[in-house]
Amino acid sequence: MSTTPLNDEERAARDKAIQTFVESFAPGRDADLYANMLRTVCRMSRDETSRADVKLCDKALAELRYAFKTFAPYEQIPKVSIFGSSRTPEDHSEYLQAVKFAERMREENWMVITGAGDGIMKAGHGGAGPEASFGVAIRLPFEQRTNDIIEGDKKLVNFKYFFTRKLMFTKEAKAVALLPGGFGTQDEGFEVLTLVQTGKASLVPIVLIDAPGGTYWQHWRTYVKAELLHNDMISAEDMNLIKVTDDVEEAVQEILQFYRRYHSARYVKDKLVIRMNTPLPDGALAEIQKEFSDIVEKGTIEGASPLPEENGEFPEKPRLTLQFNRRSHGRLRQMIDYINHVDMPAAART
Repeated sequence: MSTTPLNDEERAARDKAIQTFVESFAPGRDADLYANMLRTVCRMSRDETSRADVKLCDKALAELRYAFKTFAPYEQIPKVSIFGSSRTPEDHSEYLQAVKFAERMREENWMVITGAGDGIMKAGHGGAGPEASFGVAIRLPFEQRTNDIIEGDKKLVNFKYFFTRKLMFTKEAKAVALLPGGFGTQDEGFEVLTLVQTGKASLVPIVLIDAPGGTYWQHWRTYVKAELLHNDMISAEDMNLIKVTDDVEEAVQEILQFYRRYHSARYVKDKLVIRMNTPLPDGALAEIQKEFSDIVEKGTIEGASPLPEENGEFPEKPRLTLQFNRRSHGRLRQMIDYINHVDMPAAART
């Protein structure tokens, strides 16, 4: 419904009231953002937004607030999101594979996030143990229930909406592992791939794990190549975003090696800043400039010191900067692989 815009006097009065409220109840460095949120709420009211839509916003915000609070104490611990069928029996080879994978990630000081149900989700919690597990559960009228490993744990978050739950799966994960599953697993896998492919989520390792000798993900990859790649619906470089394996240790190493030298990345205006745990060896930058010039919009790939706009984040870490074309995320993944592997013996690479 269209409403008459506020005049200058009304807008000034609204902003003054919001400012007073924020100074009293939400002071701090993010006060401007809280003020913006309140302005949005006021605009929704003036728009006469339907009660159903207001309830959706209210519930979604409450769910996210609680989820942020739950994950915050563990911010510095890397986490892997594990997806798979809730129907997989506990004696099935895929279940045992998930247990083994989660156990190995816990040994490497990672935590796991699953949907908190049975099947592969319970296997992930069983392998990692409750102390290294998060559950992001969805309330459904059938099938889904919280498994007895994570039930009652302070790291269990219950969601009404799939979209808020999916946000936490991707926001908190430094890696994603998919085991065989149904529509939900396929949905979650394709969504993660879409977000990474389009740059709407951080580039992370995505491993697709079969049971030993299994063919679920091999057949999936065959379909993707035959119907998506060969019909030009995706680019060949997009295949670099996934790793298909039936070997748990290969899956673990795919994740760990992604962070061997690469640490993180963020945009500063039109520059992509890549932070590294250790400097590149001599000659590596020149090779990167030569081999990956196709992903640069203009200029070249350069070594850099921390930029002022990074606000002091990780000042000790060496950097690369480039004006990334924001399209070639599969090629960017190849560049990160080169950064990580450039001084590794060939036999040590997966």
